[in-house]
Amino acid sequence: MPRILFPILLAVVSNAHAADFRSVQDNAAVLYDAPSRQATPLYVVQRSYPLEVIVNLEAWAKVRDHAGVLSWIEKKALSDKRMVLVTVSSAEARQRPEDSAPAVFTAVQNVALELVEIAPNGWLRLRHSDGATGFVRATAVWGG
Repeated sequence: MPRILFPILLAVVSNAHAADFRSVQDNAAVLYDAPSRQATPLYVVQRSYPLEVIVNLEAWAKVRDHAGVLSWIEKKALSDKRMVLVTVSSAEARQRPEDSAPAVFTAVQNVALELVEIAPNGWLRLRHSDGATGFVRATAVWGG
């Protein structure tokens, strides 16, 4: 019996660590200290801002931002669109997932980019709001 339970337990543990990232779909959304509009507003975030969902309630989600701050947001303000936030002073997007590949664009700190795909060896294929796509090291962004 332990041989049967171990793979099931391992699958549950593996899935428990899978992050659930969403982005803000409204032009602006308020983050609160509790799951209520009567709670204290903490921050206002803009469209495309990535958030990690920690807890889901019926109409609210407890989220973590790139700085590790926990807050609450109305679920209707979230989108399934995967965005990442540049966390280094600047990140060069490359034509291929290689440090030696030509640069396509450079994104500065706190710019949100759309996650297109997770590439091998620690690279992410990202799309800039102007439509340009390129590969960026996963260590240069948060939310991937």
